[in-house]
Amino acid sequence: MSDAPKTKILIIDDDSFLLDMYALKFSQSGYVVDTAMGSVPGLEKIRAGASPDVMLIDIVMPVMDGFEFIEKLTAEKLVQSAIKIILSNRGQQSDLDRGKTLGVDGYIVKANATPSEVVEKVGEIMQNRRTGK
Repeated sequence: MSDAPKTKILIIDDDSFLLDMYALKFSQSGYVVDTAMGSVPGLEKIRAGASPDVMLIDIVMPVMDGFEFIEKLTAEKLVQSAIKIILSNRGQQSDLDRGKTLGVDGYIVKANATPSEVVEKVGEIMQNRRTGK
């Protein structure tokens, strides 16, 4: 993917170990990485002008969960063109359905994918979005 170096990704999770691990993996794959320790700091970054091309959003976080975060982005019309991908350990059908309802572009269950596979899946989701699949 020749355009990967220009791709800005914002990873939002409340687990600093996972944030660091995914940040490293995406950096090594040529992405420009930004992270936020939870939804509230993530929202503040975006309100302050951050404009990621892709957002990886955990669901289970304190104060505001990932679904509420996406609802806020939509309500405030923030980063509307960004590709929104849920990256969570919750893979119940009700969560997948709620993600679809909120218009997320992809849903990755952490337990089912290695960090390398997550990077790969994000690439696939971006490709599908570009080709209109």
